[in-house]
Amino acid sequence: MGPGLFWNFPSKTSCTVPQSLLQTMLLSRMAGMKDQQFTEEKPLLPESRGQETEMENCETFVAEGDWKEHDIETPYGMLHVVIRGAPKGNKPAILTYHDVGLNHKLCFNTFFHNEDMQEITKHFVVCHVDAPGQHIGAPQMPQGYQYPTMDQLAGMLPSVVQHFGFKSIVGIGVGAGAYILAKFALIFPELVEGLVLLNIDPNGKGWIDWAATKLSGLTSTLPDTVLAHLFSQEELMSNTEVVQSYRQQINNTINQFNLQLFWNMYNSRRDLEMNRSGSVLNAKTLRCPVMLVVGDNAPAEEGVVECNSKLDPTNTTFLKMADSGGMPQITQPGKLTEAFKYFLQGMGYIAYMKDRRMSGGPVPSASMTRLVRSRTASLTSAGSVDGSRNRACTHSDSSEGVGQVSHTMEVSC
Repeated sequence: MGPGLFWNFPSKTSCTVPQSLLQTMLLSRMAGMKDQQFTEEKPLLPESRGQETEMENCETFVAEGDWKEHDIETPYGMLHVVIRGAPKGNKPAILTYHDVGLNHKLCFNTFFHNEDMQEITKHFVVCHVDAPGQHIGAPQMPQGYQYPTMDQLAGMLPSVVQHFGFKSIVGIGVGAGAYILAKFALIFPELVEGLVLLNIDPNGKGWIDWAATKLSGLTSTLPDTVLAHLFSQEELMSNTEVVQSYRQQINNTINQFNLQLFWNMYNSRRDLEMNRSGSVLNAKTLRCPVMLVVGDNAPAEEGVVECNSKLDPTNTTFLKMADSGGMPQITQPGKLTEAFKYFLQGMGYIAYMKDRRMSGGPVPSASMTRLVRSRTASLTSAGSVDGSRNRACTHSDSSEGVGQVSHTMEVSC
């Protein structure tokens, strides 16, 4: 790899189209794309699905294993998407975006194959987005290819929403994917109903951090540099099986040239332009309910705390997970699933089922029905499985005199 590609100075990559102009361009482009057939639909081969549990069909969607691949044209190039199900009514789609060094399989397979998570997702359309050139088997980008900026990566998502006919999404993003989904929600707030953001860092790199990253790239291999972004120092020092497995998979399943382009662009990101209301003049922030998640001693812990300070405390929950390291969705999928379940319940998607882990009593499940927000208020948990620790509260806005509850609190689970 030539040094000119690696030394990608921020001054050359941080220039982006103004958000108002970007939104106008995208909406105009989307309107002109309605009658075009630009998606290739390819059922996944059985051997590529991995070990999957066969699940019962529900009235809305097909069995868990019926995933399909799509290559979608966007204003900034093709985007690889894997989807299960189809939208129905006003129910949002669950849309995921992975971190640098990963793709949807490496980032989310463990989480979405968790048995309790499948109980949730079988009632929703699920859409996994892979960043350009990061999916398994992706061809190498040509020499001189200009990788999309972080703003442009966010600007590719309306094409996905428009093509599949989603009314709105609930986004789940990790690291770089969390940044992209947050940017998407800032530009197109009407398309985002809720966000679960793991390991988000809303700040761009300063010159000192940028120089340190470049020096690290000179003295370490790209997979090792990425691993330091994904895992805690404790995990790297102990060289756990998870770290060893991901080192091998990053080396063998992701095109290293493409990964370098994505890594350079992520490290050239700008600050997310959001501030808590009242803190600055004309402050913008995320309007939808947000759950911020970070593992203990994770590299992104400081960034997540910073992000929490920029969000509306009445619709934000900060969840710090103990014993989960840098990738909670991999090391603690059960606890994260429970928190996600309560997050959806707090948004107004509620039904009941018998919990397999308990002897009796109904619990919130994923057979969700949209409630009328003006008549709904719920206090729900986003804490630990055993229920013995502090729990974070969420609520839906109510016109019946229910007091305002702050979601912003730190819990360990």
